[in-house]
Amino acid sequence: MYNILICDDDADIRSALKMYLSIEDYCIYEAENGRDALKIVASEDIHLLLMDIMMPVMDGIRALNTLRENGSNIPVILLTAKSQDADKIVGLNAGADDYITKPFNPVEVIARVKSQLRRYMRFGGSATAEKNSNVLRNGGLELDNSTKTVTRDGEPVSLTPTELMLLKFFMENTETVFSPKEIYRRVWNDDPYGAENTVTVHIRHLREKIEIDPAKPDYLKVVWGHGYKMEKKKTL
Repeated sequence: MYNILICDDDADIRSALKMYLSIEDYCIYEAENGRDALKIVASEDIHLLLMDIMMPVMDGIRALNTLRENGSNIPVILLTAKSQDADKIVGLNAGADDYITKPFNPVEVIARVKSQLRRYMRFGGSATAEKNSNVLRNGGLELDNSTKTVTRDGEPVSLTPTELMLLKFFMENTETVFSPKEIYRRVWNDDPYGAENTVTVHIRHLREKIEIDPAKPDYLKVVWGHGYKMEKKKTL
């Protein structure tokens, strides 16, 4: 059973989300603000966090920053209003994995939660994660599927499950150009409508971790007007 934490200062929203997710037999925890959410994450085995941005005591962005600074890689889906486009970008930059826009569509909520949980359990979140002995190599990059670890020129690189899955996708498809919508469809396994910003932010994060100079990337290249590709490098 998966443990999901719902963090929102609006009791009605928490109740609605709990009702949607209880259909899937998830164990639900609740918090009214970011500070309480961090306490629950520290004391319980939480597999996914649904968190509002605007909250008293500690808002969602501050809580998310603290969560990532403390080394937690649990998936975080932000709850945002349609008018909060700027906050969505800030949230993705802080380490959010996805966002859901209010008012919620129950089918979308369940689909996005399932998608993030699948990714988390496959790529670094749990001891029960799926095992695969394949090792992908491209130049100085190495991704070991059995241990869910990445190294660059022999040095370990710490990636979130989403970043790891994104890197795996590119390493399996070197020299192939993909549009942001196709990347989202293939990696997030979801409808790519309006997802370009999500892809752009995650690629920027990935570059910051795997490239020596993110401003002049060796691996993840922009193909102007078309999308992104991973350049094939000679593996030493």
